[in-house]
Amino acid sequence: MSKHFEIIDITVIVLYVSEIFNKSRWNQEGLMNKLELIDALQKETGITKIEAKKVVDLFFDEMAKALAKGDRVEIRGLCSFYVRKYKAYTGRNPKTGEPTKIKPKKLPFFKVGKELKEGVDS
Repeated sequence: MSKHFEIIDITVIVLYVSEIFNKSRWNQEGLMNKLELIDALQKETGITKIEAKKVVDLFFDEMAKALAKGDRVEIRGLCSFYVRKYKAYTGRNPKTGEPTKIKPKKLPFFKVGKELKEGVDS
């Protein structure tokens, strides 16, 4: 994939990914896996399957990197991902009941967008 493709068209590709999710192209089990997303992106855009895989990988890799830095990732109308930080606290061992220190942690969270929520509810 050329640098031109990556820089200029990534916004368009993100819009296509959002569009594909919004079109509800789900398999028989009621979910879409990564390969099905790649296939749908390839068909919708006319790019090669290899390029579609690179785009999907780039999309998820960059999203994971942003979350690892503590950034919020927002895809208007579809969803947003953010990191919630938890302080250290004292918990209890469920077997013994003894107090135990719980380390501080960061967990990713997902918030559904308005358009997706309305699309699922209709």
